Amino acid sequence: MTGISQTQIIQDLIDRLTRLSAAEEWNGPLNPSQFAALSYLSRANRFSRAPSHVADYLATTRGTASQTLKALSRKELIKETRSDTDKRSIRYDITSEGSDILKTASGLSGVIETLDQETSQTLADSLKSLVLAMLQHRGGRSFGVCKTCRHHQKTETGGYCQLLEVPLSGSDAGQICHEHAL
Repeated sequence: MTGISQTQIIQDLIDRLTRLSAAEEWNGPLNPSQFAALSYLSRANRFSRAPSHVADYLATTRGTASQTLKALSRKELIKETRSDTDKRSIRYDITSEGSDILKTASGLSGVIETLDQETSQTLADSLKSLVLAMLQHRGGRSFGVCKTCRHHQKTETGGYCQLLEVPLSGSDAGQICHEHAL
């Protein structure tokens, strides 16, 4: 392709892939933003499910995230839990109905699963680098998996977060955390 930069080609391909994926998500009971929020909540640890965390992860405003969470709650796909110690603090947990919606594999997932291991790993590494560079450029958080964080200390039962000073179960260590740091 003459006259088109490699940067433009990559940007166009990412944009096209995003639109194809969003169009597929729109065919269900959720719009793409609701699907993204539900997916995030299903993979976020217990410390990372506040409305502000959802907004940060989705790179949206808190008002937009709040409206998305309200819609998911009305559809009974998530439930709101207030902290016993601070009634202003809210956490959202996914319901069994919400989990069921996420069990249906997307077309994108199916295509990715057909890639050979080397291509899949190269793609994952490249996209991770691109996302981290973009987050750094925007001053955002990485929201990585606990066990890949510099604050994570591996234990026989899962781990220990040295930043929050709390033990982590095996499932906690494999979930997304808003405090993640490389």
